[in-house]
Amino acid sequence: MATQNQKPAKAKTSKLGLSASIIIIVCAVIAFAFFFFVCGNPANFDEKGHPINGNLFGTLWQGGYVIPIVMTLLLTVFALSIERAITLNKCKGTGNLTKFVDNARKALEGGNIQEARNLCDKQKGSIANILRAALVRYEDIENKTNLSNDEKAELVSKEIEDATSLELPVMEQNLPVIATISTLGTLFGLFGTVLGMIRSFGAMGQEGAPDATQLAIGISEALLNTAMGIGTGAAAIIAYGYFSGKVQDITNAVNEIGFAIGQTFSKKRA
Repeated sequence: MATQNQKPAKAKTSKLGLSASIIIIVCAVIAFAFFFFVCGNPANFDEKGHPINGNLFGTLWQGGYVIPIVMTLLLTVFALSIERAITLNKCKGTGNLTKFVDNARKALEGGNIQEARNLCDKQKGSIANILRAALVRYEDIENKTNLSNDEKAELVSKEIEDATSLELPVMEQNLPVIATISTLGTLFGLFGTVLGMIRSFGAMGQEGAPDATQLAIGISEALLNTAMGIGTGAAAIIAYGYFSGKVQDITNAVNEIGFAIGQTFSKKRA
């Protein structure tokens, strides 16, 4: 017979998404190949080596070797955003999350545990996994006479916390990487800007007339890196804020369900 400290079978958990390291490597290969083979294509430049008017690829080539690094970070943000969107959609489950929480709460308030389990089987995802683990624990201790209702509610609450701790890594995976890129993108952009300005001042510091070509290339390099860095940082901040909000929505739904389960014990005590 199960005892107070005995745990039910291990709860089902969601699978982790793609590793950020793999995504970064793939994005780096794409970015550097694009920079050297597409942007550096001789067809993008005139006989003097200047970008043909309006040629974006040739203009990017003038941004220098920091550009493919920033492009890697930007592509990584886009790739991780797609990966997070897919993963969090799976974590949310197959049906409408708000409707699932409402139906589960009503089933729990009515004491219909089997209906709540059926809803979990239909919904799937992280919240369903957490609720399923709580229901297993609920049924394990429901008829124990040596436990007060407060103790039962505490045990179920602990089960929800344990199940949530198993699901959170799935939901929060790669978000720290996106947060880091929001800073790195801007810093690399500034680094490229400094290199461009060094080239510009070097052209102006020559004896006689300044080298207009080198001056223009240096300024172009500085401005391109500034624009790319700011754009990458902004994209990362937006992505991080959006997906952090999605994780918080799921966490709030878990808390709502946990409160509903606790209320069932309170009603029994009443």
